Amino acid sequence: MNKSIEILKSIYKPYRYTIKGKSTILETTCGNFIIKPKNKDINELYTYLTNRGFMNYPKIIDSSRDEVNVFEYVEDIKLPKEQKCDDLIEIIASLHNKTSYFKEVSEDRFKSIYEDVLSNINYLSNYYNTLYEIGFNEVYASPSNYIFMRNYYKLNSALEYAKSELENWYSLVTSETKIRVCLIHNNLELNHLLNDKLISWDNYMIDTPVIDIVKLYKKEWKNINFSEILERYMYKFPLLEYEKKLLFILISMPPEIKKSDNEFEKCKVVSEVMDYVFKTEELIRPYNAEHEEEK
Repeated sequence: MNKSIEILKSIYKPYRYTIKGKSTILETTCGNFIIKPKNKDINELYTYLTNRGFMNYPKIIDSSRDEVNVFEYVEDIKLPKEQKCDDLIEIIASLHNKTSYFKEVSEDRFKSIYEDVLSNINYLSNYYNTLYEIGFNEVYASPSNYIFMRNYYKLNSALEYAKSELENWYSLVTSETKIRVCLIHNNLELNHLLNDKLISWDNYMIDTPVIDIVKLYKKEWKNINFSEILERYMYKFPLLEYEKKLLFILISMPPEIKKSDNEFEKCKVVSEVMDYVFKTEELIRPYNAEHEEEK
């Protein structure tokens, strides 16, 4: 890869270059370019997206090399994060609309999803139960454990909700012979939208659209009012009942508490996990109420 970059530098003759993670930015008199490692056939992806009428991606300049691709460098435009997220969700809804189709699947496909999600729920239940037992046996609770113990019931409630809804989801899909899939970006965050161009396509795949929304929520839940974003997305790309249910199951599962030796940092981490649980419950509640009214 280093050899390829050196060759490209000799071709483009940049007056400045910057290494950013695994990428190299070349600033030249003819414009700016970014060199990225080649993981997938981006030309194949871009051809497919163009044929489907989706154009929100950076132009590829050179894909002829074995190790790297050269793209146009897209400058970011400073926007309020709320406006940028509105733009992002519009683009994702467009991507899902233009690439979605129904794919025949066997019952094993839904069973595999069910078992994977159930395994994750059980893991988190055991994980938080263990933390509760450790905290319960402390003679003098640390501040972080005090916060955790006071709110443990919420974590437990979120996981019970996820488990109960998973059973409901499985009963919904057992009679299905097809599943809706589309091309998903699979790496969504606000920083990956630059001037209406969606970057970082290395993880793209064909799968349920739910994955994109779950990943965006897990990444940006602290930064945006997701209820408005979700409403906008589902107006542009209405989720099927079993897709909506799967979405709420996956986002309702709380993250693990990251370890830290610093008590102040640990308090922040525990509080953040609890904020996630409360905020997610608030997001989901109106949809559950709506579903109950329909019944």
